[in-house]
This record gives sequence, structure tokens and C-alpha cells, in this order.
Amino acid sequence: MRWNGQRLSAEATAALPGLGTLRGLVRSVQTPEFAGITFHEVLAKSALNQVPGASALPFAWTINPYRGCSHACVMCFARQTHTYLDFDAGRDFDSEIVVKVNVADVLAKELARPSWQRHPVALGTNTDPYQRAEGRYRLMPGIIAALADSGTPFSILTKGTLLRRDIPLLQQAAKRVAVEVAMTIDIFDADLRESIEPGAPTTEARLATVRAVRDAGLPCSVFVMPVFPYLTDSVEHLDRAFGAIAESGAQSVAYSALHLKPGAREWFFAWLERERPELLTRYRRLYPGGQVYAPPGYRKWLAARVRPLVRRHGLERPPRSAGALPPAAGGLQPTLF
Repeated sequence: MRWNGQRLSAEATAALPGLGTLRGLVRSVQTPEFAGITFHEVLAKSALNQVPGASALPFAWTINPYRGCSHACVMCFARQTHTYLDFDAGRDFDSEIVVKVNVADVLAKELARPSWQRHPVALGTNTDPYQRAEGRYRLMPGIIAALADSGTPFSILTKGTLLRRDIPLLQQAAKRVAVEVAMTIDIFDADLRESIEPGAPTTEARLATVRAVRDAGLPCSVFVMPVFPYLTDSVEHLDRAFGAIAESGAQSVAYSALHLKPGAREWFFAWLERERPELLTRYRRLYPGGQVYAPPGYRKWLAARVRPLVRRHGLERPPRSAGALPPAAGGLQPTLF
């Protein structure tokens, strides 16, 4: 079934749990270009999400044009949010993508309200705004324009190389508001990256995107998140990572150790059992029971390993702050250099 063969007025008939309660559902779309993925197009009533006041995050507002993500990262902290729609946190998160098709129009109206105080807004804090579907739906140009037109500073955190399409728009926006870009690049081993995040762009493509952003005169940092214990925490891997990041022109790096929230924990451990069973016992010791974060001893050890490598590659400069620095995956405040 092709995109242009579907009517926006068509009744959604997909017999999946949760669709009956998916408010604003317009239609569900499947297309050969995205084999195995269903897009559920909805009309959103709001675009801006306010972060709870008790949160330690360095921004108060977010925008998420998509729910679910075709990057299919096995450790993605946002997996559990899919269960709010009665989808599961595993395969459904990767293949049942909710698209807020009117998000830019709704956002423009919200930003035009007299009560809006032009607080910094963060994108990419839940699911990636530049995942593959953005190539079809093109929601980000309207979002960028609405933020810039209203005088609202913003930040974007992404793994998506589709960001390059919008560099001219970001350049124009940066003349009016503070704009911060960060690219997540976490795995510098091709086979491991393909196994852990099979739907995401390659490491090389992401590094090239960082270079393109910097060549355009825009600020860009790299989030080495997460660092996977026993998989990507060796001196050799980290040194190769920071060297490539420095070569790309990134201004700084941030990092944090893997953390495993409910939903992500089960899916990641299933991956371990299938792909790296020799590490199961070590991971169970490091993340016992329902423990989310790596223990303090491991984080201290990792910091001692990372800091001299970051200094060696000249990546200690902090990124220019737009007041809306994206969080580490899942809200754990990253260590910045």
C-alpha cells in the first residue's frame, strides 16, 4: 500500500491493542518503503510538554513529534512509554510508530499565546525527531520555523542523519534564537552497532553529520551515551571514539554509563541472552534486581578512564548553552567535557 493511495479520512482498521484508546487517530499506514512498520497518524491536541517541576532536567519544555522509534535501540530508555498506549515496550516500540501529523500547526498556536514565556525547548528527549519517518512526514521544518518565529531557544538531540536536510533552516533559526545541536554516537564497532541499534544510521554517517553541522557554523556536541560495560568501555574503544569525534569537529562530548529502566531492561537482557550470553552473569551482578543505574564504583572507574582521553583529544570545551541542553538518555544528567 503506497502513501499516496491512502486518504486522511480513511477509517483506521488495524486490530492492534491500544488503537481504540489512541486519541486523535486518523489512519494507520503501512508501506513497502518501511517494511514491518506501521505508522499511526494522529491529530495532537498539544505539542509542548511541560517537564514536572521536581525534575532535575536542565529544561522545562519538550516536543516529541513521534512516539516509538524505528532506530530499534535495544536499550532505549523510552520503551516503557509505549505501554501507555497498550503497545508493548519491545517489538511494538520499534514497529508501531505514532506520528503527530499536525504538531507544527499546534505548536505555532501554543507559542503565540501571550502566556508563553519563551522558555527553552528540547527535542529528542524521548524518541528521535529525525528517525526515518521524518523523511516522509517532514514535521521538523515546521517545528523549527515555529520556534524561531516565536523567539524560543531550542536544542535537538538525535542519532538521525536526516538532520542534514534542515541545516539551512537551523542556520536561519540561529540568527534569531539560541540553537543547540547534539548527536548521539555511542558505538564505534560496526558489528556491535548493527546488533544493538539496527535501525539507526551508521557511526560514520553520524560523524559526517556532525562535520556538516560544524561546517555550517552551528554548535554541535556529541553524546557518547550510553557507554556499555564490558562492550564499549575499553581504553581502545573509547580512545577510537573520542579521536573520531574530535576529527568530526565536535566542540565537546558528554557521556554516561548504561542505565536500564523498566521496559528497556527486559529488552536489553533479552538481547544479551541472545547475542552475548557470556556477559549475562556480569550484567546481573552490575545491575541486580531492578537496579536502574550502574553502581557508583563503576561510574567512578569509568570517569577516571574517560577524563584523560577527553583531554588528549581536546574535547573538554563545554557546548554553548541554549539553556536547553538535552539530557542523557532517560534523564540521568550526563558528565560534560
